[in-house]
Amino acid sequence: MRKSTSLFTQLFARFLKSRRTRHLFRRRVILESLPRKSRAEALPDLLNRQLVQQATQDLPSLLARLGSRQQGLSPREAAAIRARVGPNEVEHEKPMPWWLHLWLSYKNPFNLLLTALAVLSYATRDIKAALVIGCMVALSTLIRFVQERRSSQAVQALKELVSNKATVIRRGNAAAKTAANARHPTAAGPGMPTAGQVELPIRQLVPGDIVRLSAGDMIPADCRVMVAKDLFVSQSAMTGESLPVEKFPEATAQSQGALEMASLVFMGTNVVSGSATVLVLATGNSTYFGTLATRVTAATPEVNAFQVGVNKVSWLLIRFALVMVPVVFLINGLTKGDWIQAFLFALSIAVGLTPEMLPMIVTSTLAKGAVILSRQKVIVKQLDAIQNFGAMNVLCTDKTGTLTQDKIALARHTDVFGRDSEEVLGLAYLNSYYQTGLKSLLDRAVLEHAEVPQALQLAENYSKIDEIPFDFQRRRMSVVVSERSHHHELICKGAVEEVVAICTHARDGGNTVPLDAAMLERAHRVTREFNERGLRVVAVAMKEIPPSQEVYSVADESALTLIGYIAFLDPPKESTAPALKALAASGVTLKVLTGDNELVTAEVCRQVGLAVKGVMLGAQLDTLDDKALAGAVEQHTIFAKLSPLHKERIVRSLRGNGHVVGFMGDGINDAPALRAADIGISVDSAVDIAKEAADIILLEHSLMVLAAGVIEGRKTFSNMLKYIRMTASSNFGNVFSVLIASVFLPFLPMLPLQLLVQNLLYDVSQIAIPFDNVDAELVSQPLRWNPDDMGRFMVYFGPISSIFDIATFAVMWYVFKANSVAQQTLFQSGWFVVGLLTQTLIVHMIRTPKIPFIESRAAWPLTAMTLFIMAAGIILPMGPLASYFKLQALPLAYFGWLATILLGYAVLTTLMKRYYIRRFGWQ
Repeated sequence: MRKSTSLFTQLFARFLKSRRTRHLFRRRVILESLPRKSRAEALPDLLNRQLVQQATQDLPSLLARLGSRQQGLSPREAAAIRARVGPNEVEHEKPMPWWLHLWLSYKNPFNLLLTALAVLSYATRDIKAALVIGCMVALSTLIRFVQERRSSQAVQALKELVSNKATVIRRGNAAAKTAANARHPTAAGPGMPTAGQVELPIRQLVPGDIVRLSAGDMIPADCRVMVAKDLFVSQSAMTGESLPVEKFPEATAQSQGALEMASLVFMGTNVVSGSATVLVLATGNSTYFGTLATRVTAATPEVNAFQVGVNKVSWLLIRFALVMVPVVFLINGLTKGDWIQAFLFALSIAVGLTPEMLPMIVTSTLAKGAVILSRQKVIVKQLDAIQNFGAMNVLCTDKTGTLTQDKIALARHTDVFGRDSEEVLGLAYLNSYYQTGLKSLLDRAVLEHAEVPQALQLAENYSKIDEIPFDFQRRRMSVVVSERSHHHELICKGAVEEVVAICTHARDGGNTVPLDAAMLERAHRVTREFNERGLRVVAVAMKEIPPSQEVYSVADESALTLIGYIAFLDPPKESTAPALKALAASGVTLKVLTGDNELVTAEVCRQVGLAVKGVMLGAQLDTLDDKALAGAVEQHTIFAKLSPLHKERIVRSLRGNGHVVGFMGDGINDAPALRAADIGISVDSAVDIAKEAADIILLEHSLMVLAAGVIEGRKTFSNMLKYIRMTASSNFGNVFSVLIASVFLPFLPMLPLQLLVQNLLYDVSQIAIPFDNVDAELVSQPLRWNPDDMGRFMVYFGPISSIFDIATFAVMWYVFKANSVAQQTLFQSGWFVVGLLTQTLIVHMIRTPKIPFIESRAAWPLTAMTLFIMAAGIILPMGPLASYFKLQALPLAYFGWLATILLGYAVLTTLMKRYYIRRFGWQ
């Protein structure tokens, strides 16, 4: 034992000797000292500070700190580090085991109560009741389980296939260099090693590895740039910034944010152009991406608005049953003296009061909505999300890739004064077409104008003479072309300040005028206006040169004429404007949450017709406490320059204000907000972590399915509400009727078996509710659960059925003389039919605020089911099975009274509905 303890002590001491391990240990100590709730928030801040420090540290010191060197790690060193820090894999949300998913599909208050009632019925030898209740529970559970399981499998099939290898410099791997150098021929810079390159699976990378990157590569870890050549990286998935960012070995940005550091590249981003050699700083869950992924996958799913609403309504009805059932039991036991029969009757009342079809109606309605949305290329991962779609009154959306196409497009081509100019477009096209260097995204956007070559007659009129390449000191490039061998044209394109600095004249219509101070101010005014609208502006200038000159240099870039500007923007998707308009018309407020700057975001909002009420930046948000933020989120439309945690905080603040919040995004930086929202919406091209955090995934780029989803969610909710209102009001009335009958009648108003059969027939009649039509007025605004309204609805509409139940009692007692124990079967048969028919009819009365059958008609499946059950209810006491259920045939005169009672019930319910709508409204 002593030897083992000594060995453990030695191993632990060796563990602490590692510099990286000491750092990780210190970070864990800091985290452990924080309250549990704040650790998740603190970790990104600690990582941010660490990355900023590594971005500014000199390379030799950083290499030494990571235990690496210019020639890279040896395989043995890499293996030792990997054993300590683990593979370079980001934690993903693990698929839920089938048994746990089945349990979660079953677990809700009603299913638990119904299971208890089924067990109790079985214990009292009421096998039929136990079977009926058990079937209801099993059906609702299995429908939800199967539908959600299918959606989960579809989401797994959407996982992106990305490059899974990286080119790594490893000492002792010189034999593998040929293939790696062929893949990255320009990656190395001066003084960098070219031997020992090897292709390795990304999961094998460790901190301290040196990796070669080139255009098209996914960046496999958080890295420090050591050498770069024209390196442009797309960080839109991380920051929301649509334009690629140039990276350098030096940390040029004096910022506290790691994502703004020019010397850092991050896992989950990709190289657009250029090449680089980088040093791996962090891998797996220790990366910036991994930290966000851990935060999302480790978070316990929050109870959404739908679940809260269902639970509140469920417990309202359960509490009502828990109060009334004992009262019925005591009254019948005391008045009849048969406590066993009283217990069985009370148990039947409990079954009747419990809307056992609710789980099945809710699940089948949601499943129907999921099927409809799947036809519109929408995957519903969580069925509850469909109703949350309908209840959603605030939609927060990311900008890049969600509202926009996540590509650069030429938005304007104007002269010096901002007037559209085809000459500017033509010159810009010639410059981009004839340059031989790496074509940037801006060049590609210009070259997409395929009509220009035909207009210029490019092949016939122009030929290239020379080129002055781009460099980052001049920030411009020029081509020289010959136009019909008549003269040469030097066409220069680049940053506005650099191009204007070499211009002496400007083009004003057909004239060339001196570029004096007044003209310069007018020119700058145009570029400022473009910049304020979020456009990226490039200046275009030219000069004509005699055809005798053959070789050109930077010195020739002088005395140019400023022709105009080309301006670029990430354009909105074609479906964005109509989708946002449809959502606004449906009562959904739009808010844009983006990591991009506020000017670009405001311009996109202008293009899609979204009115901007206010703009708030992430830095301003940091200064607000939760109370101040709760007010700010209501007063602003655009929230720009946000971090992932900013987005999450805004979503939580909106939910705290009582809103049902949806969030739509596709990037790494959107994942925390997707998880925090009531309904997370992503797209098929999103990163895996965003799809895992989402509840709904759009399989096509059109956003119009959002508006369709909102309407479908509201239809789903409206149909669920029909069943709940109908059940709650009729059950409330039935209890009063039973209480009155139990006090005054010498026999039970209905036998337990009859009550269960009536309840079963009534439940079967409601199976078609998910397929019912919904009035357009009911889906024009967000719909939400309102337990208070449900209780009020029970009080107003429940007693109406009691009035006609009592009328039925009177008719059976006085008209048909069913006023003794010997005549109880006739009495029970009469109330059985009236009770079933009024319960079945009520759904048509309360399914719409309009006049039923005239202004609004139910769907044919619901109408057919209603007629079928009403016929079955009448045939049952009149047919051969009557004696089995202890019923008897009713006299012909009874049916005249039946028609009168049903007509009176329909009229009084309609009048009460109109009064209720005037006073409380209807949803």
